[in-house]
Amino acid sequence: MARVLMKGTEAIAEAAIQAGCKYFFGYPITPQNEIPEYMSAKLPSIGGAYVQAESEVAAINMVMGGGGTGTKIMTTSSSPGISLMSEGISYIAACEIPAVLVNVMRAGPGLGGILPAQGDYFQATKGGGNGDYRLLVLAPSTLQEAVDLTQLAFDLAFTYRNPVMIVADGFMGQMMEAVEITEHKSEGLPDVTPWALGNMDKRGKRNVLKSLYLDPELLERHVLKLKEKYDAMQKEIRYEEFYTDDAEYLIAAFGTTARIARSAISNLREEGVKVGMIRPITLYPFPGEQIRKLSEKVKQVLVVEMNTGQMLEDVQAAVCDRASVSFFGRCGGIAPSVKEIEDKLRELL
Repeated sequence: MARVLMKGTEAIAEAAIQAGCKYFFGYPITPQNEIPEYMSAKLPSIGGAYVQAESEVAAINMVMGGGGTGTKIMTTSSSPGISLMSEGISYIAACEIPAVLVNVMRAGPGLGGILPAQGDYFQATKGGGNGDYRLLVLAPSTLQEAVDLTQLAFDLAFTYRNPVMIVADGFMGQMMEAVEITEHKSEGLPDVTPWALGNMDKRGKRNVLKSLYLDPELLERHVLKLKEKYDAMQKEIRYEEFYTDDAEYLIAAFGTTARIARSAISNLREEGVKVGMIRPITLYPFPGEQIRKLSEKVKQVLVVEMNTGQMLEDVQAAVCDRASVSFFGRCGGIAPSVKEIEDKLRELL
């Protein structure tokens, strides 16, 4: 497929289809509505199915049922919609069901507003649901990266039998860029899913996927088994560095905010300020070790986000007083401008 101009939401939807997703369950909410709209038009023509549930609670439970069959399943929502899905997400993680979830973030808390924000970092990385569970969380910064990470998300979901969340703010959902979307073939993954519903287990009984363990020792073994999987996910850490070789000052940002920070860095470099950036691509697992290494050779770390300081806590934990850490953020659906980032960094020089 040649490069085509597409809106972010539609590019994510087509990328999922090309990755083999044939079943979508969801409920409308701005600013991600073009994804279910696209799926509703496209999936029936390829032998798939689109189901608009009566609520986000219903949608995520449909995802659990569909994903339990070993089929590639997807749902999308935005901020408060993801909140409603949180209980089901915890169940899906506990049952070790692969699923891809997309959150096109809007401003909060509560219903907030429909403009872009990054206020769901805690929700995605610390768990909106109950118990000891983790999601793999991917944060694209361009639409081509959103396409690539959407397709990667299905591979990771089946590799680890775990839900994977893509977080993209409303800017990325609504902007248009040229993207290339090709059919994605999963490599190294089995064609069959012996764990899925309908198959037999080693005892010759039909598989049961459950999250209820009334025996505390059985539950502890199950939770510790899940933790071993989350520990293994650490090898999936992804990040991008920008002008960090000689940096004396470091910006940490993700998603759209990192795009804005790039322009600020380029302008400051022209003034002779040695500033660079690290952009986490995986918000979980988080590239804390790489941030720690970079903090040992810089004077200052500036965290820039479209919230009041959420990734900030993970950066502070990684830096651990090796360098001074400051924060600049906008919220309410307002993005930090290039000039605001430049001015904030000048204050710190």
